[in-house]
Amino acid sequence: MSAGPSYPFTRLDHTLVEVPARARSDMRVAARVYADDVLWDQIRRDRTLEQLVNVATLPGVVEPALAMPDAHEGYGFPVGGVAAFRAADGVISPGGVGYDINCGVRLLTTGLACADVRPRLPDLMHELSRAVPAGAGRGGRVSCTPDELDDVLANGSGALVPRGLATPEDLDLTEATGRMPDADPDAVSLRARQRGHDQLGTLGSGNHFVELQEITEIYDADAAAAMGLRAGDCTVLIHSGSRGLGHQVCTDYVRLMDGVMRAHAITLPDRELACAPFGSPEGQRYFAAMSAAANFAFANRQVIAHRARETFRAVLGGEVQLRLVYDVTHNMAKLEEHGTQRLVVHRKGATRAFGPAHPETPVRYRAVGQPVLIPGSMGTASYVLAGTDDALTRSFGSCCHGAGRAMSRRAARLAQSGQEVRRALEGRGIVVRGAGNQELAEEAPHAYKDVDRVVEVVHRARLARKVARLVPVGVLKG
Repeated sequence: MSAGPSYPFTRLDHTLVEVPARARSDMRVAARVYADDVLWDQIRRDRTLEQLVNVATLPGVVEPALAMPDAHEGYGFPVGGVAAFRAADGVISPGGVGYDINCGVRLLTTGLACADVRPRLPDLMHELSRAVPAGAGRGGRVSCTPDELDDVLANGSGALVPRGLATPEDLDLTEATGRMPDADPDAVSLRARQRGHDQLGTLGSGNHFVELQEITEIYDADAAAAMGLRAGDCTVLIHSGSRGLGHQVCTDYVRLMDGVMRAHAITLPDRELACAPFGSPEGQRYFAAMSAAANFAFANRQVIAHRARETFRAVLGGEVQLRLVYDVTHNMAKLEEHGTQRLVVHRKGATRAFGPAHPETPVRYRAVGQPVLIPGSMGTASYVLAGTDDALTRSFGSCCHGAGRAMSRRAARLAQSGQEVRRALEGRGIVVRGAGNQELAEEAPHAYKDVDRVVEVVHRARLARKVARLVPVGVLKG
Protein backbone atom coordinates (compact mmCIF):
# COMPACT_ATOMS: atom_id res chain seq x y z
CA MET A 1 0.00 0.00 0.00
CA SER A 2 1.29 3.48 -0.83
CA ALA A 3 0.44 6.71 0.96
CA GLY A 4 -1.75 9.26 -0.76
CA PRO A 5 -1.28 13.05 -0.81
CA SER A 6 -1.13 14.96 2.47
CA TYR A 7 -3.93 17.32 3.51
CA PRO A 8 -4.17 20.07 6.11
CA PHE A 9 -5.90 18.86 9.24
CA THR A 10 -6.94 19.97 12.69
CA ARG A 11 -7.27 17.77 15.77
CA LEU A 12 -10.68 18.67 17.20
CA ASP A 13 -10.25 16.58 20.33
CA HIS A 14 -8.33 13.53 21.56
CA THR A 15 -10.45 11.20 19.37
CA LEU A 16 -11.29 13.27 16.26
CA VAL A 17 -9.33 14.81 13.39
CA GLU A 18 -10.82 17.02 10.66
CA VAL A 19 -9.70 17.73 7.11
CA PRO A 20 -11.59 20.95 6.25
CA ALA A 21 -13.68 21.28 3.12
CA ARG A 22 -11.24 23.94 1.84
CA ALA A 23 -8.45 21.32 1.72
CA ARG A 24 -9.34 20.52 -1.89
CA SER A 25 -11.32 22.60 -4.33
CA ASP A 26 -13.80 19.84 -5.22
CA MET A 27 -14.74 18.95 -1.63
CA ARG A 28 -18.36 19.66 -0.72
CA VAL A 29 -18.02 18.84 2.99
CA ALA A 30 -15.33 18.27 5.60
CA ALA A 31 -13.80 14.84 6.19
CA ARG A 32 -13.39 13.61 9.77
CA VAL A 33 -11.49 10.65 11.19
CA TYR A 34 -12.05 9.16 14.63
CA ALA A 35 -8.54 8.26 15.77
CA ASP A 36 -5.96 8.87 18.48
CA ASP A 37 -2.44 9.89 17.48
CA VAL A 38 -1.22 6.31 16.97
CA LEU A 39 -4.16 5.26 14.79
CA TRP A 40 -4.06 8.56 12.89
CA ASP A 41 -0.44 7.88 11.92
CA GLN A 42 -1.41 4.36 10.75
CA ILE A 43 -4.37 5.64 8.73
CA ARG A 44 -2.18 8.16 6.91
CA ARG A 45 0.21 5.46 5.64
CA ASP A 46 -2.04 4.35 2.75
CA ARG A 47 -4.72 6.02 0.59
CA THR A 48 -7.45 5.98 3.27
CA LEU A 49 -7.46 9.74 3.72
CA GLU A 50 -7.37 10.44 -0.01
CA GLN A 51 -10.32 8.08 -0.51
CA LEU A 52 -12.27 9.79 2.28
CA VAL A 53 -11.62 13.20 0.73
CA ASN A 54 -12.85 11.80 -2.59
CA VAL A 55 -16.08 10.69 -0.90
CA ALA A 56 -16.51 14.26 0.37
CA THR A 57 -16.83 15.41 -3.28
CA LEU A 58 -19.86 13.28 -4.18
CA PRO A 59 -23.22 14.92 -5.02
CA GLY A 60 -25.66 15.27 -2.14
CA VAL A 61 -23.16 14.30 0.56
CA VAL A 62 -24.06 15.53 4.06
CA GLU A 63 -21.36 16.87 6.35
CA PRO A 64 -19.14 15.28 7.43
CA ALA A 65 -17.70 12.30 5.55
CA LEU A 66 -16.36 10.00 8.25
CA ALA A 67 -13.75 7.32 8.82
CA MET A 68 -13.72 5.10 11.90
CA PRO A 69 -10.52 4.28 13.87
CA ASP A 70 -10.18 0.92 12.10
CA ALA A 71 -10.19 2.55 8.65
CA HIS A 72 -7.89 1.42 5.86
CA GLU A 73 -7.67 1.65 2.07
CA GLY A 74 -10.51 -0.02 0.18
CA TYR A 75 -12.23 0.00 -3.20
CA GLY A 76 -13.43 3.56 -3.88
CA PHE A 77 -14.54 4.31 -0.34
CA PRO A 78 -12.15 3.47 2.48
CA VAL A 79 -13.04 0.46 4.61
CA GLY A 80 -14.30 1.99 7.85
CA GLY A 81 -16.00 4.80 5.94
CA VAL A 82 -19.39 6.32 6.76
CA ALA A 83 -21.07 8.77 4.41
CA ALA A 84 -24.67 10.03 4.27
CA PHE A 85 -26.33 11.38 1.13
CA ARG A 86 -29.63 13.22 0.80
CA ALA A 87 -32.21 10.84 -0.62
CA ALA A 88 -33.73 13.68 -2.63
CA ASP A 89 -30.66 14.73 -4.61
CA GLY A 90 -27.75 12.55 -3.48
CA VAL A 91 -26.18 9.41 -4.89
CA ILE A 92 -25.85 5.77 -4.01
CA SER A 93 -22.54 4.04 -4.70
CA PRO A 94 -21.71 0.31 -4.75
CA GLY A 95 -18.18 1.23 -3.68
CA GLY A 96 -19.66 2.75 -0.53
CA VAL A 97 -21.14 -0.62 0.39
CA GLY A 98 -18.45 -2.96 -0.84
CA TYR A 99 -18.28 -6.30 -2.59
CA ASP A 100 -19.30 -8.37 0.43
CA ILE A 101 -22.75 -6.84 0.88
CA ASN A 102 -23.98 -7.22 4.46
CA CYS A 103 -20.82 -8.80 5.72
CA GLY A 104 -21.76 -8.87 9.39
CA VAL A 105 -21.38 -10.42 12.81
CA ARG A 106 -23.72 -12.52 14.97
CA LEU A 107 -23.15 -13.34 18.65
CA LEU A 108 -24.75 -16.23 20.53
CA THR A 109 -24.49 -17.12 24.20
CA THR A 110 -24.27 -20.77 25.28
CA GLY A 111 -25.10 -20.41 28.98
CA LEU A 112 -22.06 -22.64 29.64
CA ALA A 113 -18.90 -21.83 31.55
CA CYS A 114 -15.90 -21.89 29.24
CA ALA A 115 -14.03 -24.02 31.78
CA ASP A 116 -16.68 -26.71 31.30
CA VAL A 117 -16.51 -26.48 27.49
CA ARG A 118 -12.70 -26.63 27.14
CA PRO A 119 -12.34 -30.42 27.59
CA ARG A 120 -14.63 -30.94 24.57
CA LEU A 121 -13.21 -28.06 22.54
CA PRO A 122 -11.34 -30.20 19.97
CA ASP A 123 -14.53 -32.22 19.35
CA LEU A 124 -16.64 -29.06 19.04
CA MET A 125 -14.24 -27.43 16.57
CA HIS A 126 -13.97 -30.63 14.51
CA GLU A 127 -17.75 -30.96 14.24
CA LEU A 128 -18.17 -27.25 13.49
CA SER A 129 -15.66 -27.57 10.64
CA ARG A 130 -17.79 -30.40 9.21
CA ALA A 131 -21.07 -28.51 9.68
CA VAL A 132 -19.98 -25.12 8.30
CA PRO A 133 -18.06 -25.26 4.98
CA ALA A 134 -15.22 -22.74 4.74
CA GLY A 135 -13.18 -21.50 1.80
CA ALA A 136 -13.62 -19.62 -1.46
CA GLY A 137 -16.42 -21.00 -3.64
CA ARG A 138 -17.46 -23.68 -1.15
CA GLY A 139 -21.13 -24.63 -1.18
CA GLY A 140 -23.13 -25.86 1.77
CA ARG A 141 -25.81 -28.36 2.65
CA VAL A 142 -28.64 -25.87 1.98
CA SER A 143 -29.21 -25.66 -1.77
CA CYS A 144 -32.07 -23.47 -2.96
CA THR A 145 -34.44 -24.00 -5.87
CA PRO A 146 -35.09 -20.83 -7.88
CA ASP A 147 -38.33 -20.21 -5.94
CA GLU A 148 -36.63 -20.83 -2.58
CA LEU A 149 -33.81 -18.47 -3.51
CA ASP A 150 -36.35 -15.79 -4.47
CA ASP A 151 -37.96 -16.24 -1.05
CA VAL A 152 -34.59 -15.75 0.69
CA LEU A 153 -33.73 -12.72 -1.46
CA ALA A 154 -37.10 -11.14 -0.69
CA ASN A 155 -37.51 -12.13 2.96
CA GLY A 156 -34.08 -12.82 4.40
CA SER A 157 -33.99 -14.80 7.64
CA GLY A 158 -37.78 -14.84 7.72
CA ALA A 159 -37.76 -17.29 4.80
CA LEU A 160 -36.04 -19.82 7.08
CA VAL A 161 -38.63 -19.90 9.89
CA PRO A 162 -40.97 -22.37 8.08
CA ARG A 163 -37.95 -24.60 7.41
CA GLY A 164 -37.05 -24.79 11.10
CA LEU A 165 -33.76 -22.94 10.57
CA ALA A 166 -34.78 -19.74 12.40
CA THR A 167 -37.09 -18.67 15.23
CA PRO A 168 -39.20 -15.52 15.65
CA GLU A 169 -36.85 -14.49 18.49
CA ASP A 170 -33.91 -14.72 16.08
CA LEU A 171 -35.65 -12.23 13.80
CA ASP A 172 -36.38 -9.83 16.67
CA LEU A 173 -32.69 -9.79 17.60
CA THR A 174 -31.33 -9.27 14.07
CA GLU A 175 -30.75 -5.82 12.62
CA ALA A 176 -33.76 -4.82 10.50
CA THR A 177 -35.35 -8.11 11.73
CA GLY A 178 -33.18 -9.88 9.16
CA ARG A 179 -35.02 -8.41 6.17
CA MET A 180 -34.43 -5.36 3.99
CA PRO A 181 -37.93 -4.45 2.76
CA ASP A 182 -36.84 -2.80 -0.50
CA ALA A 183 -35.35 -6.01 -1.89
CA ASP A 184 -36.32 -7.10 -5.40
CA PRO A 185 -35.09 -10.53 -6.47
CA ASP A 186 -35.59 -9.55 -10.12
CA ALA A 187 -32.80 -6.98 -9.74
CA VAL A 188 -30.29 -9.79 -9.03
CA SER A 189 -28.61 -11.19 -12.14
CA LEU A 190 -28.66 -14.82 -13.20
CA ARG A 191 -24.91 -15.02 -12.67
CA ALA A 192 -25.26 -13.78 -9.07
CA ARG A 193 -27.97 -16.37 -8.44
CA GLN A 194 -25.80 -19.14 -9.85
CA ARG A 195 -22.95 -18.15 -7.56
CA GLY A 196 -25.13 -18.09 -4.46
CA HIS A 197 -27.72 -20.82 -4.86
CA ASP A 198 -25.81 -23.37 -2.71
CA GLN A 199 -23.88 -21.04 -0.39
CA LEU A 200 -26.30 -20.57 2.50
CA GLY A 201 -24.60 -21.65 5.71
CA THR A 202 -21.02 -21.17 4.46
CA LEU A 203 -18.18 -18.95 5.66
CA GLY A 204 -16.29 -18.13 2.51
CA SER A 205 -12.67 -17.01 2.79
CA GLY A 206 -10.66 -14.02 3.97
CA ASN A 207 -11.39 -12.79 7.48
CA HIS A 208 -14.64 -14.73 7.91
CA PHE A 209 -14.86 -17.08 10.86
CA VAL A 210 -16.78 -18.88 13.56
CA GLU A 211 -15.08 -18.38 16.91
CA LEU A 212 -15.77 -19.85 20.30
CA GLN A 213 -14.85 -17.18 22.84
CA GLU A 214 -14.65 -16.71 26.58
CA ILE A 215 -16.05 -13.58 28.23
CA THR A 216 -13.08 -12.35 30.26
CA GLU A 217 -14.22 -8.92 31.40
CA ILE A 218 -17.48 -7.06 32.04
CA TYR A 219 -17.39 -3.25 31.89
CA ASP A 220 -21.12 -2.43 32.14
CA ALA A 221 -23.01 -4.80 34.43
CA ASP A 222 -26.50 -3.57 33.50
CA ALA A 223 -25.93 -3.81 29.75
CA ALA A 224 -24.22 -7.19 30.11
CA ALA A 225 -27.16 -8.52 32.11
CA ALA A 226 -29.61 -7.29 29.46
CA MET A 227 -27.58 -9.10 26.80
CA GLY A 228 -27.15 -12.29 28.82
CA LEU A 229 -23.36 -11.95 29.09
CA ARG A 230 -21.59 -13.41 32.14
CA ALA A 231 -17.88 -13.44 32.89
CA GLY A 232 -16.36 -16.86 32.21
CA ASP A 233 -19.11 -18.01 29.85
CA CYS A 234 -18.54 -19.43 26.38
CA THR A 235 -19.98 -17.55 23.38
CA VAL A 236 -20.11 -18.12 19.62
CA LEU A 237 -19.22 -15.28 17.24
CA ILE A 238 -20.04 -15.69 13.53
CA HIS A 239 -18.61 -13.44 10.80
CA SER A 240 -19.75 -13.92 7.20
CA GLY A 241 -21.70 -12.17 4.45
CA SER A 242 -23.44 -12.59 1.12
CA ARG A 243 -20.70 -14.72 -0.46
CA GLY A 244 -20.44 -14.94 -4.26
CA LEU A 245 -23.97 -13.62 -4.77
CA GLY A 246 -23.21 -10.28 -3.11
CA HIS A 247 -19.86 -9.97 -4.85
CA GLN A 248 -21.54 -10.43 -8.22
CA VAL A 249 -24.24 -7.86 -7.39
CA CYS A 250 -21.53 -5.29 -6.68
CA THR A 251 -19.65 -6.22 -9.85
CA ASP A 252 -22.80 -5.93 -11.97
CA TYR A 253 -23.79 -2.52 -10.65
CA VAL A 254 -20.34 -0.92 -10.63
CA ARG A 255 -20.29 -1.71 -14.34
CA LEU A 256 -23.82 -0.36 -14.84
CA MET A 257 -23.19 2.89 -12.97
CA ASP A 258 -19.87 3.46 -14.68
CA GLY A 259 -21.80 3.52 -17.95
CA VAL A 260 -24.52 5.98 -16.91
CA MET A 261 -22.68 8.63 -14.88
CA ARG A 262 -22.12 10.88 -17.88
CA ALA A 263 -25.86 10.89 -18.58
CA HIS A 264 -26.41 12.07 -15.00
CA ALA A 265 -23.67 14.75 -15.34
CA ILE A 266 -21.57 13.13 -12.59
CA THR A 267 -17.79 13.55 -12.68
CA LEU A 268 -15.57 11.77 -10.17
CA PRO A 269 -11.99 11.99 -8.90
CA ASP A 270 -11.85 8.17 -8.90
CA ARG A 271 -13.81 5.80 -11.14
CA GLU A 272 -14.06 3.32 -8.27
CA LEU A 273 -16.63 5.71 -6.77
CA ALA A 274 -19.06 4.91 -9.61
CA CYS A 275 -22.52 6.01 -8.53
CA ALA A 276 -25.94 7.17 -9.67
CA PRO A 277 -28.58 9.45 -8.16
CA PHE A 278 -30.46 7.49 -5.50
CA GLY A 279 -33.80 8.36 -7.12
CA SER A 280 -32.71 7.38 -10.63
CA PRO A 281 -33.75 4.06 -12.22
CA GLU A 282 -30.17 2.81 -11.88
CA GLY A 283 -29.90 3.93 -8.25
CA GLN A 284 -33.19 2.33 -7.31
CA ARG A 285 -32.34 -0.90 -9.08
CA TYR A 286 -29.00 -1.17 -7.29
CA PHE A 287 -30.69 -0.45 -3.94
CA ALA A 288 -33.17 -3.25 -4.64
CA ALA A 289 -30.41 -5.70 -5.62
CA MET A 290 -28.20 -4.68 -2.69
CA SER A 291 -31.15 -5.21 -0.33
CA ALA A 292 -31.75 -8.66 -1.80
CA ALA A 293 -28.07 -9.58 -1.34
CA ALA A 294 -28.28 -8.28 2.23
CA ASN A 295 -31.24 -10.57 2.85
CA PHE A 296 -29.18 -13.48 1.54
CA ALA A 297 -26.41 -12.59 4.01
CA PHE A 298 -28.83 -12.42 6.94
CA ALA A 299 -30.07 -15.88 5.98
CA ASN A 300 -26.50 -17.15 5.55
CA ARG A 301 -25.51 -16.20 9.10
CA GLN A 302 -28.81 -17.61 10.37
CA VAL A 303 -28.06 -21.03 8.84
CA ILE A 304 -24.53 -20.97 10.29
CA ALA A 305 -26.06 -20.21 13.70
CA HIS A 306 -28.46 -23.12 13.27
CA ARG A 307 -25.52 -25.43 12.48
CA ALA A 308 -23.71 -24.18 15.58
CA ARG A 309 -26.76 -24.98 17.68
CA GLU A 310 -26.94 -28.47 16.22
CA THR A 311 -23.23 -29.02 16.85
CA PHE A 312 -23.36 -27.95 20.49
CA ARG A 313 -26.35 -30.19 21.15
CA ALA A 314 -24.68 -33.16 19.41
CA VAL A 315 -21.38 -32.80 21.27
CA LEU A 316 -22.49 -31.50 24.68
CA GLY A 317 -26.05 -32.77 24.99
CA GLY A 318 -29.55 -31.90 23.86
CA GLU A 319 -30.24 -29.42 26.66
CA VAL A 320 -27.69 -26.83 25.47
CA GLN A 321 -29.41 -23.69 24.18
CA LEU A 322 -27.57 -21.11 22.07
CA ARG A 323 -29.42 -17.81 22.33
CA LEU A 324 -28.90 -14.97 19.89
CA VAL A 325 -27.64 -11.73 21.43
CA TYR A 326 -27.70 -9.71 18.19
CA ASP A 327 -26.75 -9.72 14.51
CA VAL A 328 -25.27 -6.54 13.02
CA THR A 329 -24.36 -5.68 9.46
CA HIS A 330 -21.21 -3.92 8.26
CA ASN A 331 -21.42 -3.25 4.53
CA MET A 332 -24.74 -1.58 3.75
CA ALA A 333 -26.55 1.50 2.49
CA LYS A 334 -29.61 2.23 4.62
CA LEU A 335 -32.44 4.71 4.11
CA GLU A 336 -32.72 6.49 7.48
CA GLU A 337 -34.18 9.58 9.12
CA HIS A 338 -31.60 11.80 10.81
CA GLY A 339 -33.15 14.93 12.29
CA THR A 340 -35.30 16.42 9.55
CA GLN A 341 -33.36 14.77 6.74
CA ARG A 342 -34.02 11.54 4.87
CA LEU A 343 -30.58 10.13 4.16
CA VAL A 344 -28.99 7.16 2.42
CA VAL A 345 -26.31 6.23 4.95
CA HIS A 346 -23.44 4.20 3.51
CA ARG A 347 -21.51 2.16 6.07
CA LYS A 348 -18.60 0.30 4.56
CA GLY A 349 -16.69 -1.62 7.19
CA ALA A 350 -18.73 0.22 9.80
CA THR A 351 -21.70 -0.79 11.90
CA ARG A 352 -24.80 0.87 13.30
CA ALA A 353 -24.60 1.94 16.95
CA PHE A 354 -28.11 3.09 17.81
CA GLY A 355 -28.79 4.14 21.38
CA PRO A 356 -31.71 3.51 23.74
CA ALA A 357 -33.85 6.28 22.24
CA HIS A 358 -33.80 5.01 18.66
CA PRO A 359 -37.02 3.27 17.55
CA GLU A 360 -35.06 0.54 15.72
CA THR A 361 -33.26 -0.55 18.89
CA PRO A 362 -34.89 -3.87 19.88
CA VAL A 363 -37.32 -3.66 22.78
CA ARG A 364 -35.09 -5.95 24.85
CA TYR A 365 -32.28 -3.38 24.68
CA ARG A 366 -34.20 -0.10 24.96
CA ALA A 367 -32.75 0.52 28.44
CA VAL A 368 -29.12 0.04 27.39
CA GLY A 369 -28.75 0.56 23.62
CA GLN A 370 -28.28 -1.72 20.64
CA PRO A 371 -25.53 -4.36 20.98
CA VAL A 372 -22.51 -3.45 18.85
CA LEU A 373 -20.22 -6.38 17.99
CA ILE A 374 -16.55 -5.66 17.27
CA PRO A 375 -14.57 -8.77 16.28
CA GLY A 376 -10.84 -8.98 16.79
CA SER A 377 -8.31 -10.77 14.60
CA MET A 378 -8.26 -14.48 15.40
CA GLY A 379 -5.75 -14.29 18.24
CA THR A 380 -6.89 -11.03 19.84
CA ALA A 381 -9.92 -9.90 21.80
CA SER A 382 -13.37 -9.10 20.48
CA TYR A 383 -15.74 -6.65 22.13
CA VAL A 384 -19.41 -6.18 22.80
CA LEU A 385 -20.42 -2.54 23.07
CA ALA A 386 -23.73 -0.72 23.40
CA GLY A 387 -24.85 2.03 21.04
CA THR A 388 -25.37 5.55 22.34
CA ASP A 389 -27.78 8.36 21.55
CA ASP A 390 -24.72 10.62 21.09
CA ALA A 391 -23.70 8.57 18.06
CA LEU A 392 -26.74 9.80 16.13
CA THR A 393 -25.37 13.34 16.04
CA ARG A 394 -21.67 12.46 16.00
CA SER A 395 -21.52 9.68 13.39
CA PHE A 396 -24.99 9.12 11.89
CA GLY A 397 -25.42 6.38 14.52
CA SER A 398 -22.28 4.47 13.45
CA CYS A 399 -19.03 3.09 14.85
CA CYS A 400 -16.12 0.84 13.87
CA HIS A 401 -16.58 -2.77 12.79
CA GLY A 402 -13.34 -4.45 13.86
CA ALA A 403 -9.62 -3.93 14.26
CA GLY A 404 -8.94 -2.94 10.63
CA ARG A 405 -5.97 -4.11 8.59
CA ALA A 406 -2.57 -2.61 9.36
CA MET A 407 -0.72 -4.39 6.54
CA SER A 408 -1.58 -5.91 3.18
CA ARG A 409 -2.15 -9.63 2.82
CA ARG A 410 1.12 -9.98 0.92
CA ALA A 411 3.04 -8.16 3.64
CA ALA A 412 1.41 -10.36 6.28
CA ARG A 413 2.50 -13.51 4.42
CA LEU A 414 6.08 -12.24 4.28
CA ALA A 415 6.12 -11.32 7.97
CA GLN A 416 5.17 -14.76 9.30
CA SER A 417 4.28 -18.09 7.73
CA GLY A 418 0.90 -19.68 8.26
CA GLN A 419 2.54 -22.61 10.01
CA GLU A 420 4.17 -20.21 12.48
CA VAL A 421 0.83 -18.46 13.06
CA ARG A 422 -0.87 -21.79 13.69
CA ARG A 423 1.81 -22.87 16.17
CA ALA A 424 1.58 -19.54 18.01
CA LEU A 425 -2.21 -19.78 18.34
CA GLU A 426 -2.17 -23.40 19.42
CA GLY A 427 0.57 -22.56 21.90
CA ARG A 428 -1.91 -20.24 23.57
CA GLY A 429 -4.51 -23.00 23.76
CA ILE A 430 -6.57 -21.78 20.77
CA VAL A 431 -7.90 -24.67 18.67
CA VAL A 432 -7.69 -23.76 14.95
CA ARG A 433 -9.64 -25.45 12.17
CA GLY A 434 -10.56 -24.82 8.54
CA ALA A 435 -7.99 -22.43 7.16
CA GLY A 436 -4.93 -23.34 5.13
CA ASN A 437 -1.54 -21.90 6.01
CA GLN A 438 -1.77 -19.09 3.44
CA GLU A 439 -5.07 -17.86 4.86
CA LEU A 440 -3.70 -18.02 8.40
CA ALA A 441 -0.66 -15.97 7.38
CA GLU A 442 -2.85 -13.33 5.71
CA GLU A 443 -5.16 -13.07 8.72
CA ALA A 444 -2.51 -13.22 11.46
CA PRO A 445 -3.11 -10.96 14.48
CA HIS A 446 -0.11 -8.77 13.61
CA ALA A 447 -1.73 -7.89 10.26
CA TYR A 448 -4.38 -5.84 12.07
CA LYS A 449 -4.51 -2.71 14.17
CA ASP A 450 -4.71 -2.94 17.95
CA VAL A 451 -8.39 -3.72 18.56
CA ASP A 452 -8.12 -2.59 22.19
CA ARG A 453 -6.97 0.83 21.04
CA VAL A 454 -9.62 1.04 18.31
CA VAL A 455 -12.41 0.23 20.77
CA GLU A 456 -11.05 2.67 23.34
CA VAL A 457 -11.31 5.50 20.77
CA VAL A 458 -14.92 4.56 20.01
CA HIS A 459 -15.70 4.41 23.74
CA ARG A 460 -14.05 7.77 24.50
CA ALA A 461 -15.73 9.39 21.50
CA ARG A 462 -19.14 8.28 22.89
CA LEU A 463 -20.06 6.43 19.69
CA ALA A 464 -20.59 3.25 21.74
CA ARG A 465 -19.63 2.20 25.25
CA LYS A 466 -17.77 -0.92 26.30
CA VAL A 467 -19.86 -3.77 27.73
CA ALA A 468 -17.70 -6.92 27.58
CA ARG A 469 -14.38 -8.27 26.33
CA LEU A 470 -14.10 -11.75 24.80
CA VAL A 471 -11.04 -13.81 23.84
CA PRO A 472 -10.92 -16.71 21.36
CA VAL A 473 -10.54 -20.32 22.49
CA GLY A 474 -11.49 -21.99 19.18
CA VAL A 475 -11.30 -20.63 15.62
CA LEU A 476 -12.91 -21.95 12.42
CA LYS A 477 -11.39 -19.76 9.73
CA GLY A 478 -12.55 -19.16 6.19
